[in-house]
Amino acid sequence: MGYRSPVIVGRDDELRTVQEALTAARGGRGGAVFLVGESGIGKSRLAAAAADLGFAADMRLLRGRGSAISPMDPYRSLTEALLSLARDGDPIDVAALGSYRPVLARLIPDWGDAPAGQDTGSLVILAEAVLRLTSLAGQGRGCLLILDDMQDTDAETLAVIEYMIDNIDRQPVLLLGMIRDEPCPALRLARSAAQRGSGVVIELDRLAPPDMRRLAASCLGDQDIPQPAADMLWAGSGGNPFLVKEMLTSMVDGRLLVRADGGWQVTERLGPDLPATFVRGVAWRLEQLEPEARQVLSVAAVLGRGFPLSVVQMVTGLNYPDLMGHLHSDLAAQLVGPDDERPDWYCFQHALIVDALLKLISPAQRAGLAQQVADALDTAYPGLPGEWCEVSAQLRLDAGAQAAAGRLFAEAGRRALAQGAANSAVLLLGKAWDLLVHDVSARADALEAQLYALAEAGLVDRALAASTVLDEVGAGLDRRRRAQLRTRLAWVANLAGRISEGLSQVEAARVLLGPDATAEDIAPLDVVAAHLELDVPGPGQLQKVEVMARRAATVAEEVPLPIVACQAWQLIGALARGRDPDEATACLERSRGIAVEHDLPIWEIHALVRLGLDDALRDGSTERLYQARHQATQIGAVTARYQAEVNIALQMILRGEFDAAGTLIERVLADTTRLKLLETTQYMLVLRVVLNGHRGRRKDMDSSIAELHRWNGDVVQFVPRVHGLGRAFCALIEEDQETARKEVAAALHAEDMSPTTFHLAGRYGLNLLLGAIEGDVDRATYQEITAAPAARLRWDRQFAHFARAVIAGREGDRAEASAAVDDALRAGSLFEMSRFLGLRLVGEAALTEGWGEPVEWLRTAEEYFHKAGMAAVAGACRALLRRTGHRVAQRRTGIERIPQPLRSAGVTVREYEVLRLLAERLGNREIADRLHLSLRTVEKHVSSLIFKTGMPNRIALSKFAADT
Repeated sequence: MGYRSPVIVGRDDELRTVQEALTAARGGRGGAVFLVGESGIGKSRLAAAAADLGFAADMRLLRGRGSAISPMDPYRSLTEALLSLARDGDPIDVAALGSYRPVLARLIPDWGDAPAGQDTGSLVILAEAVLRLTSLAGQGRGCLLILDDMQDTDAETLAVIEYMIDNIDRQPVLLLGMIRDEPCPALRLARSAAQRGSGVVIELDRLAPPDMRRLAASCLGDQDIPQPAADMLWAGSGGNPFLVKEMLTSMVDGRLLVRADGGWQVTERLGPDLPATFVRGVAWRLEQLEPEARQVLSVAAVLGRGFPLSVVQMVTGLNYPDLMGHLHSDLAAQLVGPDDERPDWYCFQHALIVDALLKLISPAQRAGLAQQVADALDTAYPGLPGEWCEVSAQLRLDAGAQAAAGRLFAEAGRRALAQGAANSAVLLLGKAWDLLVHDVSARADALEAQLYALAEAGLVDRALAASTVLDEVGAGLDRRRRAQLRTRLAWVANLAGRISEGLSQVEAARVLLGPDATAEDIAPLDVVAAHLELDVPGPGQLQKVEVMARRAATVAEEVPLPIVACQAWQLIGALARGRDPDEATACLERSRGIAVEHDLPIWEIHALVRLGLDDALRDGSTERLYQARHQATQIGAVTARYQAEVNIALQMILRGEFDAAGTLIERVLADTTRLKLLETTQYMLVLRVVLNGHRGRRKDMDSSIAELHRWNGDVVQFVPRVHGLGRAFCALIEEDQETARKEVAAALHAEDMSPTTFHLAGRYGLNLLLGAIEGDVDRATYQEITAAPAARLRWDRQFAHFARAVIAGREGDRAEASAAVDDALRAGSLFEMSRFLGLRLVGEAALTEGWGEPVEWLRTAEEYFHKAGMAAVAGACRALLRRTGHRVAQRRTGIERIPQPLRSAGVTVREYEVLRLLAERLGNREIADRLHLSLRTVEKHVSSLIFKTGMPNRIALSKFAADT
């Protein structure tokens, strides 16, 4: 029989630490505790005690275990833990997970299929989903997530765990992990978390001799053992609790320790050789079994700690009753038992038993058993689904069939990559590469898949270094296959931003394909080349890219290659928008149609996002953008949802919905910076620049630009937006038209030097209006520019109509000028701030030329800008109205914007406006021009501010203003 202590011995301090962590988690202060130690040291027993404490406190309990059978099986332990929620009789409101619920379908199949082709960004999105689910499960009661055998955990699961550790402190969740004390990624993760203060590592040492003796006595019914027996236990176990109990059982069963005279006595001495002693104990029990039972356990050991009965039955040839009889015999039951988590599965009581059994099998016998078990797996699990592909690969390798093992490892790697488990795929495909030395074609397939895996795992340098091995496999491959590998390397270079290197690979692939290459081979290469060329600066690049994309699209539809076709038509749509918005829409609709036809939902949503952007640019409609966000949320396409929200936020800014836009930008930025979605973060930072520019908050705008640069957002494609849509509008709100013209000129120059797919930099709108006011744009120039189809975008149209009004008024055509203002107001009816800014700009021209209703326009604009707190432009409107002789009411509101210390010092609203401009290091004349005041008045305000703030001079006052 086996012996077990009813109490935990020698772990009082460790148990207290765990209990305190449980209490904190129930109170909403989550954490991570890792139990680290050698096999048999008591990690599982301490975790079981924690589970008992959690159960008694009504905490939600989740359990999972790393797979010794298939350590590279992605997310196994997480799936096992989270599936218990489906079996729990106390359901949770999973609808509260929102768009993160479909993401979890990768771990909980009952929640639907994971979105086909979805790019979840990284494992971080999945990690966020797991964090939210466990937090939801622990609401009001706490959640205990126990993960055993973390040393056998795959890299993807460890990435999820690391993310949870760093973000669990405010969640009602305790993560309790058990890790064998051996070099492994899990142990490095735990120790790193402890160094950062994000987790606690409990090092479980072996029991001291007194505690070991108390453990043995507890196992024997609180009867102490004699000192010679204690010495033997200490020599054989070294204080390892599992080995203490195993040796104690072997000593009693082997009658080395016997009960006599109401106590226990030793009959003979044992040697101190621990491995031999332990193996002898297992061997002794095996010798008591029938030969068929020994065969059952040997087959099971080859499979691993857990094993399905069906496979063991196939290999042994036993009928089911006989098989069950052998497994449930008294001696066998000490070694194996039913697996509570998987029906018709059994597992060994401890991994050390598997090791001992394998030591008792000769290498030749083990190789033969591995071959038989692998053949049985092929029959029992056709196609080797799930983890069985990798298990079978290892068995074939143990059997000496290297080529067969290599092909299976390659297939397992491709499957892992399809599931998004890039790190596991890298390891598996690396094994395949090493084994497929004599199968050049299969080796090339493994290399191609590994290139994708390395790129997805972020190991781009390692992927690019794979170019050095192309010669190693190239001799046995035809030119077409070698070109495909070069194409994959080019795509990796594109992902890394190494454009020249990618273009070199493209050129090498074209040379390999030669002049007689088929269109089917050229199309994927053209798509990669088009993406690379898009980032090459130069005035003719967009046309070059479009030629390649159209060629690829045509071929992709004929073959068909649906994903290539979707990618190509979406790229063409983006390129065509600047030339003809109608054509752009048609291209995007075509991409969407292909996605629907070939059941590619993620590509359909990407097309819908771009179609929504087209609607918004053409006529201001945001319906399809919100529809795209809703669909992306429904299927868990988190990154697609953020792409829709980027465009929604832009439309909010253009519509003057500044508070709503700011809230959306900050919410998305909080998610994307945490999830490390670089591209979306950069776009949102650009929008933060634009938002602050449209609000006239230069200091905040400059800080946003600096933050954008810190996120590597100073690339060419962002320059037109920052200058033309951000800085130019900030200058106009500051009443600095000269600077605004310079900013727009900088935006258009950047577009000319390196065209982009962004078309709101002012070429067809604001630049026309500022040029017309300055006298640089006449009617002929206006007509030439606005004849372009790209000038039909609604945001630009409002400014173009205002420009036409200025030109017509200067020509003396008052009727056309007034009609043009009406057209501008209709086009700008959705765009609040820009509409009033246009009225302010044309109002001054109308006053000068004597046309239209400038007084009404300026009064309307002044009312808006005053309420918006944009003092400079509101003051300009009042100054222009005074020029007409109309009485203008004094504005003394805005006192609430003055900081309390300055308000207490008696600083007035106008003085505070001067102080804010001093922060920009402006001179008195510049301040006077900006606020439409006399120089003398500004000088008086500055003197008053020096007195009220206690500053010694104007320089100190300017520094004070910058710091306020």
